[in-house]
Amino acid sequence: MKKKDELTYSSAYEALQQIVTALQNEQISIDDLPAQSARATELVQFCKNQLRQTEEAVAGLVGELPGGN
Repeated sequence: MKKKDELTYSSAYEALQQIVTALQNEQISIDDLPAQSARATELVQFCKNQLRQTEEAVAGLVGELPGGN
């Protein structure tokens, strides 16, 4: 069972979208900008890692299929 606050791809992507929207709407103060920028960087890295892991898992499955590479 997952912890309630465990980050998932969906929750990370949603949080990233919220940050981007707030930036576009100029809702983030200059004082909060460094922290929000750092958080966005963390979220992007998390999403990239999740996608890479998923890609590797799918490639492994395809490789195990008859006729797979």
